[in-house]
Amino acid sequence: MKYNQNHKIVQITPRTLIIGVDIAKFAHVARVQDFRGLEFLRIGKGKQHCNC
Repeated sequence: MKYNQNHKIVQITPRTLIIGVDIAKFAHVARVQDFRGLEFLRIGKGKQHCNC
């Protein structure tokens, strides 16, 4: 089934949590927000500990 952006937006309800993760080269951040965009939690901002 093909979904367009409007169909995806309609699926978001007041019970939906949106989780975003940014995995960068040196620092990582995760954020949790509700359907209105109010932020509940932001974690990370740490440095990557890989000796690659």
